[in-house]
Amino acid sequence: MDAQTLPSASFTGYQKFVIFILAITQFTVVLDFMVMSPLGDIMMKTLHINTAQFGSAVSAYAFSAGISGLLTAGFADKFDRKKLLLFFYTGFIIGTFFCAMAPNYELLLAARIVTGIFGGVIGSVSMAIIADLFSLQQRGKVMGFVQMGFGASQVLGIPIGLFIANAWGWHVPFLWIAVMAALVAIGIAVRLKPVNAHLLLQRDKTAVQHLWHTVVKKDYRVGFLATALLSIGGFMMMPFGSAFAINNLGITNEQLPFVFMFTGIATLITMPLIGKLSDKVSKYKVFAIATLTAIVIINIYAHFAVTPFWLVLVANVLMMVAIMCRMVPSTALTSAVPEPADRGAFMSVNASLQQMAGGFGAMLAGVIIVQKDNFSPLEHYDTLAMIASGIMLLTIFLMYRVNRIVQRRNGVNS
Repeated sequence: MDAQTLPSASFTGYQKFVIFILAITQFTVVLDFMVMSPLGDIMMKTLHINTAQFGSAVSAYAFSAGISGLLTAGFADKFDRKKLLLFFYTGFIIGTFFCAMAPNYELLLAARIVTGIFGGVIGSVSMAIIADLFSLQQRGKVMGFVQMGFGASQVLGIPIGLFIANAWGWHVPFLWIAVMAALVAIGIAVRLKPVNAHLLLQRDKTAVQHLWHTVVKKDYRVGFLATALLSIGGFMMMPFGSAFAINNLGITNEQLPFVFMFTGIATLITMPLIGKLSDKVSKYKVFAIATLTAIVIINIYAHFAVTPFWLVLVANVLMMVAIMCRMVPSTALTSAVPEPADRGAFMSVNASLQQMAGGFGAMLAGVIIVQKDNFSPLEHYDTLAMIASGIMLLTIFLMYRVNRIVQRRNGVNS
């Protein structure tokens, strides 16, 4: 059943389960990626690596995820989405376990590549499931709940991971994530129903043909470009956030978990509200306002020197809420670009570009940011903020074009 035939008001009991299980899945995948940032200072000092090497470790996941997404895009609409989700989630669990076992930088890099190959596809499969089961009028609200996995990873995951890392080393948080994800995989296998209605709509005979027909469509390319720039602008500053807070702002390793916890609580509260607001008012307007707000905040924050803890806390809360308020409406809008028969392929290519663009942003940040030694302040963080701001301004124009495409195709106010 296509999402457009479903009612736009309340969710059924099964739809609520789907939202819950996808949110928990998102929680584990996002936590695996996000935990690299708060562990950055610990890992650089423990492994004796510099900022460029750490940026490469972050981007290794992103680039492998992007390549994997492109290679699997042609097959994404050829299988039951539940089976695809389970397959890639199992590989993600194995890769995360290898991260926990890595004894040095080289093997950690290899483990991050393995994790990215599988983990990078999970988001696209989840988004395709949402687009299949929920109408456009519901998707802002659904995205708000599913993206709560991001906030939950900061409220629960990252602070707990930091406490564990401070007590037993950076390896143990990855082991913890792998065990949690294994339990989630069991829930998916037992309760999630097959998601295969799209199989009846397939016209292309081969995976290559299906992928080609997806990437050549002009409307789709607009969505792809918007997603790529969203990722570059959004992820450039993130990998070095904890190192900046500790080495520039004077935050201690003990205080850092509380920064992530309070920002996570703020996003948990905000994201469902933003989802509802974007459905009622305008997804594009909410996105544009949030983007302009984020630009102002990140440029103020990037110029901080040693700062009182309470001010760092407030700035981080405001900054993260603004950034996350961009994600909910933009994801909901982009999910409405592809036709039902192309959703899996579109989401896979879109996720690939998102991951590779994010990896490019992290690698670029690693080159721009300079740290003389592992205990010195980071230099040029303000330059990074200005570059990210320029890219974010471009996304306002591109998301306007996406919005026009969605309005034309669906005949509704988006």
